[in-house]
Amino acid sequence: MSPFTRAAACAAATLVLLCAAAPAAVGHDRTIRFATFNASVNRNAEGELVDDLSNGDDPQLRNVAEIIQRARPDVLLVNEFDFVPDEQAARLFQRNYLSVSQNGARPVVFQYRFVAPSNTGIASGKDFDNNGQAVTVPGSGLYGNDAFGFGEFPGKFGLAVFSRLPIDTNRARTFQLFRWKDMPGALLPDDPATPAPADWYSPDELDVFRLSSKSHWDLPIEVGRGERVHLLVSHPTPPVFDGPEDRNGTRNHDEIRFWADYVTPRAARYIYDDRGRRGGLGRREHFVIAGDQNADPFDGDSTADAVLQLLDHPRINTTVTPTSLGGPEQSALQGGANAAHTGNPAFDTADFADTAPGNLRADYVLPDRRTRIVGSFVFWPLSSDPLFRLVGLFDPALLPNGNGFPSSDHRLVAVDVRVGRD
Repeated sequence: MSPFTRAAACAAATLVLLCAAAPAAVGHDRTIRFATFNASVNRNAEGELVDDLSNGDDPQLRNVAEIIQRARPDVLLVNEFDFVPDEQAARLFQRNYLSVSQNGARPVVFQYRFVAPSNTGIASGKDFDNNGQAVTVPGSGLYGNDAFGFGEFPGKFGLAVFSRLPIDTNRARTFQLFRWKDMPGALLPDDPATPAPADWYSPDELDVFRLSSKSHWDLPIEVGRGERVHLLVSHPTPPVFDGPEDRNGTRNHDEIRFWADYVTPRAARYIYDDRGRRGGLGRREHFVIAGDQNADPFDGDSTADAVLQLLDHPRINTTVTPTSLGGPEQSALQGGANAAHTGNPAFDTADFADTAPGNLRADYVLPDRRTRIVGSFVFWPLSSDPLFRLVGLFDPALLPNGNGFPSSDHRLVAVDVRVGRD
């Protein structure tokens, strides 16, 4: 029985406030809970997130914080957390939400945090969507289409990492500036209206086009006894919102491929970070790949089986797949596109539109094969569970606080790993 299943059983017995998912023990056994959560902690205008974080009253942020408190990860990636310099937003979220009990849940304190700039909403000065104009004034979707990563203002949809374990920031690597064309065999999009191949972007556009739609980070997490686990985080662009050129689908594929190459030493020689250092991880290094990959192995719109680049990778441990009770229930209740899916709905991590693409497995926590998985879960309770109020169903009245869900249309995914010497 997974930690979340135990929590759900407690909730069914009306002990929901006392029976949260048990925290992983960080000590001599070195069992660590890694989690990823696309929490939709983004807002419609620059500065709005800081305003909402400056007190503890925002209902969506309270629900997000309660999910984190009940899941109790040791290391957490939050996708769609607007970037604000100097960790201002991350510190406010910790102080005013995570450090405050939400509905009786025990506060959770992350002593360490990491944020860095995102490509989202950074003006490129180029006409990336080929509509005849290069939009450089923030505030519109047209501006987002021409930015290095989609976002109506700089930093929207960024990333943030919260950790109870030390992050070696001196050895952290970021790959915000890595150019797509520098990936050998890059799956560059093709303009179907011309005979030339892979020509959606002009040569001068490819000279500046960045692979990462947000950023890719390698964060060494100190897990004790001199050992480290490299947390490899990203949030590839959705493989939709484009046309027959499939510019977002191909980019999603290669953003995922980046980590597959990074953990393969001979394949990683082309990679360079934002400081100019080249190469990827050594064969003996422990790692966990985490993030909203926006790709399902069976269903949805991803290009060329994008996520199988990770799931079929010989260095990645896929012996355990996180599951929930709520995923299958909602798949059956919502119907629509879900009825035609071939993937196991217990693996779903996102509650997308029922017409298309339906609910999908989009969010992943993938340890290296030399690391043992000892537990996992997707935080998606049954509708009969008192905790269901934290995920709930789409309600247009909630749109001012996010995306129409009590917290997010994604679910927190957690994996407990035990790291030891070989």
